[in-house]
Amino acid sequence: MNRLSLYRAVLGCLTTAALLPALLCAAPAAHADDNDPGAEAGAADGGEPGAAAPPGFSTVGGELLGRLGTQVRPGAGAPKLPRTTARAWIVADADTGEVLAAHNAHRPQAPASTLKMLFAETLMSSFEPTASYTALPEHFLDMGPGSSAVGVADGHDYTVDDLWHGVFLASGNDAVYALTALNGGKEKTVREMNERARELQALDTKVVNPDGYDGPGQVSSAYDLTLIARAGLENEQFRAYAATGRFTFPGRAEGKKREGYEIQSTNRLIIGDGDLSPYDGIMGVKNGYTSKAGYTFTGAAERDGRTLLVTAMDPEGDRLAVYRESAALLDWGFAASGKVEPVGELVPAAGQEAAAAPDTAARGGSADPPPVAPGTTTAGAAGREAALVTLIGSAGLLLAASVAYLVIRRRPSSAAVPPGRRFRGRRSPSRPPGAAPPA
Repeated sequence: MNRLSLYRAVLGCLTTAALLPALLCAAPAAHADDNDPGAEAGAADGGEPGAAAPPGFSTVGGELLGRLGTQVRPGAGAPKLPRTTARAWIVADADTGEVLAAHNAHRPQAPASTLKMLFAETLMSSFEPTASYTALPEHFLDMGPGSSAVGVADGHDYTVDDLWHGVFLASGNDAVYALTALNGGKEKTVREMNERARELQALDTKVVNPDGYDGPGQVSSAYDLTLIARAGLENEQFRAYAATGRFTFPGRAEGKKREGYEIQSTNRLIIGDGDLSPYDGIMGVKNGYTSKAGYTFTGAAERDGRTLLVTAMDPEGDRLAVYRESAALLDWGFAASGKVEPVGELVPAAGQEAAAAPDTAARGGSADPPPVAPGTTTAGAAGREAALVTLIGSAGLLLAASVAYLVIRRRPSSAAVPPGRRFRGRRSPSRPPGAAPPA
């Protein structure tokens, strides 16, 4: 072996030795636990249970929330999750924002009238409750056939307060379009709702119709609806409307003869229905149904100073199944308090997130991310570790290569040398003067 070949062989061995630690330190691939309670459901929804987010699925709030199937991290003494059939659901702490468990949290689905939460969250601060509205036929031209309605009558006057009760209790699409007219029309309102969704980081949500009536490409997700509900409940008026069970809505007559009629909430966890009792501690929020969306529901409940949010979308069964499953998930959430590790978080609105860092620094705190739970890894931490190992290995490689080159250069080649010729600093004929040795 000539001197150049020997040098290349030594250098190749050194390169392998230097890179091996980096390869061994690479982050382990994510995997699904064989005991994942949502494994069967995840596969039924078109993907491997616990698999990483399919292309296009959001991971806002945490990587686990972008996965298919059920995500839960139970600790000692944690209760088992109830059996559910909803295609997507989520349970979260409204105060801390911690997501306790979720199933297909970012799966885009038709939201039905739960989208009215975003409508209210976007527009509620725009009008005084006592402001007056007069109904005109042209205001309702965009209402879909078969829409739910509270009974807004052409030519009659209503207060904004009347209309918000119509939105929340009767899920009246006519009340939505009345308020939409006050806001400048459907195009403007839909644009503002989509802008507000972006601000809230509800990035799965696309609004086509302000009332939640099925439309081409109109979708949201269990995560987004929960995020929107949390934002809405920060508004005192929103909370009051969402929690109201009954209201007297103005009738069709004029003046003193105008009588009202009672409307009641379509949220069955507020008023009950048959063998379904009102839920203990219920605070609202909104239910919905369309032929495309199935039954959908987002609710909030408070017990012992703790407020939980739940969203369930399109379960199997009758019209009450969405309430039964939501109630069971709320029961589980209250029982699991302090016994599960969060699988993600409800992120703050974009502006609030930016303001949080300086506030933390001002208190002398740290803006570092929360510690990683045992058994999990983060791409950032693994990447930094691998980069450090590679850097150290590369530095060692260069040093060792330099030493090897000097040693080999001082050693005569074992190849046959013609008489009278010696290798006294002879350069390879293939390398120009001043060039670096071959790698």
